[in-house]
Amino acid sequence: MASKPPKGDPVQDAPQVTDAPHAAAGLPAIGHTLRIAQQQMGVRRTALTLLRVNQKDGFDCPGCAWPEPEHRHKAEFCENGAKAVAEEATLRRVTPDFFAAHPVSDLATRSGYWLGQQGRLTHPMYLAEGSDRYEAVPWERAFDIVAEELAALDSPDEALFYTSGRTSNEAAFLYQLFARELGTNNLPDCSNMCHESSGSALTETLGVGKGSVLLEDLYQADLIIVAGQNPGTNHPRMLSALEKAKNNGARIITVNPLPEAGLERFKNPQTPQGMLKGTALTDLFLQIRLGGDQALFRLLNKLVLETEGAVDEEFVREHTHGYEEFAAAARAADWDETLTATGLDRARIEEALRMVLASKRTVVCWAMGLTQHKHAVPTIREVVNFLLLRGNIGRPGAGVCPVRGHSNVQGDRTMGIFERPAPAFLDALEKEFGFAPPRHHGLDVVRAIRALRDGEAKVFFAMGGNFVSASPDTEVTEAAMRRARLTVHVSTKLNRSHVVTGARALILPTLGRTERDLQVGPKGKTAEQFVTVEDSMGMVHASRGRLEPASPHLLSEPAIVCRLARSVLGPESATPWEEFEKDYATVRDRIARVIPGFEDFNARVAHPGGFALPHAPRDERRFPTATGKANFTAASVEYPALPKGRLLLQTLRSHDQYNTTIYGLDDRYRGIKNGRRVVLVNPDDARELGLADGSYTDLVSEWQDGVERRAPGFRVVHYPTAPGCAAAYYPETNVLVPLDATADTSNTPASKSVVVRLEQSATD
Repeated sequence: MASKPPKGDPVQDAPQVTDAPHAAAGLPAIGHTLRIAQQQMGVRRTALTLLRVNQKDGFDCPGCAWPEPEHRHKAEFCENGAKAVAEEATLRRVTPDFFAAHPVSDLATRSGYWLGQQGRLTHPMYLAEGSDRYEAVPWERAFDIVAEELAALDSPDEALFYTSGRTSNEAAFLYQLFARELGTNNLPDCSNMCHESSGSALTETLGVGKGSVLLEDLYQADLIIVAGQNPGTNHPRMLSALEKAKNNGARIITVNPLPEAGLERFKNPQTPQGMLKGTALTDLFLQIRLGGDQALFRLLNKLVLETEGAVDEEFVREHTHGYEEFAAAARAADWDETLTATGLDRARIEEALRMVLASKRTVVCWAMGLTQHKHAVPTIREVVNFLLLRGNIGRPGAGVCPVRGHSNVQGDRTMGIFERPAPAFLDALEKEFGFAPPRHHGLDVVRAIRALRDGEAKVFFAMGGNFVSASPDTEVTEAAMRRARLTVHVSTKLNRSHVVTGARALILPTLGRTERDLQVGPKGKTAEQFVTVEDSMGMVHASRGRLEPASPHLLSEPAIVCRLARSVLGPESATPWEEFEKDYATVRDRIARVIPGFEDFNARVAHPGGFALPHAPRDERRFPTATGKANFTAASVEYPALPKGRLLLQTLRSHDQYNTTIYGLDDRYRGIKNGRRVVLVNPDDARELGLADGSYTDLVSEWQDGVERRAPGFRVVHYPTAPGCAAAYYPETNVLVPLDATADTSNTPASKSVVVRLEQSATD
């Protein structure tokens, strides 16, 4: 029997708070996983589904992009991955009757959690201009509506084609092909909001905008530095890799403004010993002030330079460029300024230095704690400087490890989802498909919102994701979306973006990763299809769903793109869209001829576990940069200024969410239950500001534009954050992040260093 949707919209502003634990996973994780899975899927479906997650003949988890080990456990999934699977494989359904009972004006008052809990979408739905209710429409009519609006544009550049990270390689390649054949490079994607700073910094310094390590490198490392990242919540299976590294002798430095339970102790639910005792992961915790990471790595570089024999002089001489300018800047690093910027004491930095000097193989891992600051790109460049100094690029057990978010967010970029494509990619596309793709740069996420706001873009098409909730400056973003002529969302479940619409709106329901994808082949025979994904370390592998689709009215993402292209481009298009829809192998053949590293794609992906894409710095110590070498850089050190009486706020995830998808209202690893509107404040800061634990406050961001942005009614939680720093969950606090407060070069929203004042709430 189908599970019943939850009744009403639960109160989220009166959370219960207990002491935060100092260990992650273990028995509580197993219990919570099974409870959530059975609520959504039932007992039998839970067993059938979870045992196929991340298996070589199964489907890729729709959660994070952490890679799978060669030898996999039968339960190769984490708690949050199980929640993601459960919500996709749920027995709950959102039918046309649901929309008949709930006008958009009602749905707009509901929380994102409530919307997501209603279940899977079953039919294409259309919101006509002036209407307050979505109504079911045939697929053909849905595509005609999109074609009508695109044909009415003065230029293809008035259309925006957004991509979420869950889109497969095949769908992403087809999607960018359609957009470019239409005539635009407006392909904003979720990388713009998360790891664009990593790609910008790594492309400039190493020539490849991806990480340089494989899982085996983590296992071989002497030292792993985890900076600005919380694996326990965001990439829980990473804890297993860190545990294995520790057992092999690695030491771990954690650099973070918050203590994180998973990095303190990991109780591995896959082993009896892990369940009972666990493994202490962090050897040294550097509780850094928000935005102080560049200053920390700059000082460490100075100290390495001052240590006789510490620099790998042969590597620097043979493989790098710009060393002298960098070294001069690093030697000028000042201890007092660094201590101010980082909030650390001298003894802990010196202890970190000793661990660095004792390591022959060092890996630095990071996530959005480094990428979402104004000076994020110089910070990551400084991390690269740090690794280059001791030859830790292109050496087993060493390298850069940016840990990406959604499954296949990296693959989407590889497939060409990028507003600034390389000329070589466009040349290959033109040669293969016989049309001239546009050469001018398109719009990223922030620029796309501005274009909608200013009436310069009129059609917004999203391949997955929850754009409205994920984007910064919520009120500006929502107003911008409402100015569009048409908004279209390819989705599996309801979310906030479906109720913040243009004049007309479509919801196009699609297959999930868990579901069987059957297409009618050239001879009328039904053939089962599979798709591929690329993980955070550049491994490409197949993903095969096994469940019956949630509705017979669903189309796969590749099928949606192909039918859309046929409707919009018409018979003038020479691209074989119908062939691509029927057989995804034909798409992979074209990918193999367009994108380097995918040669003989179909044969190689048939190998269990897939294959690794080439990475010149890792594989050959070859650096495809403008200089032909790895580039040292020498940017000025920056860190956020903090006016008196203000705090630096970072937006973050609860343990019961993945990006904007809210699985529940608890954050078990921080002691928060049944609530999300909380702000974590250092007790000393709270006392100085007169904020009692349990009181309520409004968060008001301050930025140079003088606009007041307010998030009301947050419960104050005294929490051991770094002094001067606070934390609260997004998307509730995205309203505080100004649209124009972005990272230099990458244009990524600066969501990790928002200056806020805390004002007494009317709720108090």
